[in-house]
Amino acid sequence: MADNCANSALTLDFCGAFRFEMRFYMKSFSEVFDKVLEYIRQKVANGELTSVAFDMWINSMKPDRLEDNIAYFTVQSKFQQGIIMKNYEKIIKEAFLNVMGFDVEISISPAELSDENDNKPIKDREELEITFSNAEYDYTFDTFIVGKSNEFAHAACIAVSKNQGGAYNPLFIHGPSGLGKTHLLTAVSNAIKARNPDTYIVYVTGENFTNELINCIREQTTHDFRKKYRSADVLLMDDIQFISGKESTQEEFFHTFNELHSQGKQIILTSDRPPKDIKTLEERIRTRFEWGLIADITPPDFETRVAIIRRKADLLNLTLTDDVVECIATRLKADIRQLEGCVKKLKASQHLMGTPPTITQAMNAIREILSDDTASPVTVERIIGEVAGIYGVTSDDIRSMKRSSQISTARKVAAYVIKQLTQLSLQNIGAELGGKNHSTVSFYIDSIADDISKESRTKETIEDIIKNIKGSSG
Repeated sequence: MADNCANSALTLDFCGAFRFEMRFYMKSFSEVFDKVLEYIRQKVANGELTSVAFDMWINSMKPDRLEDNIAYFTVQSKFQQGIIMKNYEKIIKEAFLNVMGFDVEISISPAELSDENDNKPIKDREELEITFSNAEYDYTFDTFIVGKSNEFAHAACIAVSKNQGGAYNPLFIHGPSGLGKTHLLTAVSNAIKARNPDTYIVYVTGENFTNELINCIREQTTHDFRKKYRSADVLLMDDIQFISGKESTQEEFFHTFNELHSQGKQIILTSDRPPKDIKTLEERIRTRFEWGLIADITPPDFETRVAIIRRKADLLNLTLTDDVVECIATRLKADIRQLEGCVKKLKASQHLMGTPPTITQAMNAIREILSDDTASPVTVERIIGEVAGIYGVTSDDIRSMKRSSQISTARKVAAYVIKQLTQLSLQNIGAELGGKNHSTVSFYIDSIADDISKESRTKETIEDIIKNIKGSSG
């Protein structure tokens, strides 16, 4: 510390609110930092800095000493050091200038600088990953938390696992994404395998079933495709809605379904909506879905959400107060994956900071979860691919100059859906469709809009295309 500062009396003006006089010595650096923190808290109160940032980062700094106009601090890790210096150095220096009346440089070091501690962030991360890994659970009936929102579907799956082909066949489970449909499919598979390891179980998503069929047609190996699916003892198909509108895929699925059902083989299907709402699903397939049992899963109620949070926290060896659990359960309502993700973020925070999760940290984790789960942007390539699959053409066909009726219709529909789901101009849409001019694109869109107003079939096809694209992107 400079000699001319060591014993001088400083008259300071803090935030224009009050003045104080302080004789500054080495031992009083922590008192100076208290004033610095007080200044920064005013920034929080004024909305210039979040309370989460203040509590998690700035307030975690441990004052060490002030020498030659350099303020030295320690923190627990290099990770914290990097975050603070990158994001908050400027506001800390501003606070020191306001409190002390001269510029102060900031130096922050991890608590220890030994070779062993240099590797501590890596070791911490590895320990955390091991904790997360140990907290994963098998998708079984024992690990499925039952509540009012899913008890019917859960009971139906248990019945099927005990008497496949003879209880409910097919079993059709529908509900929004992230509520446990895949967990139940896997639980059925695990239960049947445990009872009879030789059971041939095939699991596939509707989208992969479609893509696999397309590849087999291209490679002329449809015989192998049919053998794989039609010899199954149990067929589990997730997101069956993705085969809607795809004529070749529906044709293949129809015959696969008939073959398995006639032999008493179990079929379980899931979808994001009930059969009656999959508009471009062939009537003969929709009717077969209704032969068995249709069960829905809805978002979990408050009590079930609390149970899910508690279970995940226990698996992570994380203690959460009732207030924190209630905070999470009250704000994350639609998706079980969100609940589990939030608990994992709090575990990571505790691992880093070494303190139990607080309401403030829970709110920050919730905001991050909601931000992370925002649906990814719908791409033009995804739209063109979906439309091409519906109309039995290729993406290249849609972008080409070919004028067959089927390709022309697909091209018009692609233009219409791109306009509905993106912010692209007509000119840009034309460029995406192989260099069509804006008047041609306008004609495509008007033509499909006219067809929608006159033909319910076209309207239903467009609705299913849009739902499938949004579901895939989300």
